[in-house]
Amino acid sequence: MSKKARKNLLNALFLVALLALTVWAVFKDQDFGVILHTLTGIAPIFLITGFLLVIVYVCSESVIIKYLLATVQFKVPLINCIRYSFVGFFYSCITPSATGGQPMQIYYMKKQNIDIPTATIILMLVTIEYKFVLVFIGLAVVLFGQGLVQTLTAEVQFFLYLGIALNVFCVGFMSLLVFLPGTAKFLITKGFSLLKKLHLMKEKNNRTERLEQSMEAYKGASKFLRENKLVIFNTTIISFLQRFFLFSITYVVYVSFGLSAETFFTITILQSIISIAVDMLPLPGGMGISEGLYLRIFTPIFGGASMATASLLVSRGFSYYILVIVSGIVSFITHLTVTGENDKQE
Repeated sequence: MSKKARKNLLNALFLVALLALTVWAVFKDQDFGVILHTLTGIAPIFLITGFLLVIVYVCSESVIIKYLLATVQFKVPLINCIRYSFVGFFYSCITPSATGGQPMQIYYMKKQNIDIPTATIILMLVTIEYKFVLVFIGLAVVLFGQGLVQTLTAEVQFFLYLGIALNVFCVGFMSLLVFLPGTAKFLITKGFSLLKKLHLMKEKNNRTERLEQSMEAYKGASKFLRENKLVIFNTTIISFLQRFFLFSITYVVYVSFGLSAETFFTITILQSIISIAVDMLPLPGGMGISEGLYLRIFTPIFGGASMATASLLVSRGFSYYILVIVSGIVSFITHLTVTGENDKQE
């Protein structure tokens, strides 16, 4: 078995084990009768709405990728960008800290004649905007929504603040790479030299030279993007909308249960707090911790543990598990159909 195959197998086994542990933790003290009765009472229109919101969520990223590629003179069919988005979400969902998404997107973009430096800078900008939305929402909640924050348990507040801090660091570092590539090159090469002096990293396969070449490759694309600030503004707005498409699934579930005491804004912000808290944690899709935080936050809102667990099955089912299944299918089809030949241009 190859090294890559063993790694994929270990990732799959870890995912299955984590899923089994999550299912056990969620359902070990629940009343299955109440949960089943609640689920069977959901009108199909709400399930259809939830599914459509997930699809729109993924396709919103496709629009961003196409827009950014067009900005750097790559005319790419939207269907290809949709493929890249589903591939990215699939591998992000099944790998710790979502580390597998971008490499696979770059792999398929390269097969369709988008050079690696351009693909990298585009996807990095998408990630920066994606995480910037979380940072913006998180800071806004902390600064202006302390009344809501104080209703959360100490554990939830801890993960919220941790998530904000980790995302601020991540956005700052990637922004440095994109918008100040010269400074980034200096810091990274000096850091690499220090690691070598401390014997924490060895020089092999011309690693230093390849690192410097990669940093140089960022400069052209990043310069172009810095000169197109309107493009960045527009795609950031789309990223906000994209995030709220996903967060609003929980409100759809809330309404489907016949509840109306809380507003759309409150439910959506509470769901965003979960995403902020788990986004940078080294777990595939934040599995386990996402479900735990959801139950802690939404049990009083849904009127009890059984109702909250039922809502978790639907909300998390659409926002993660169905997303994994659909994106996995699209990724498989992409693997079979993308051969590296030029696709027909629009």
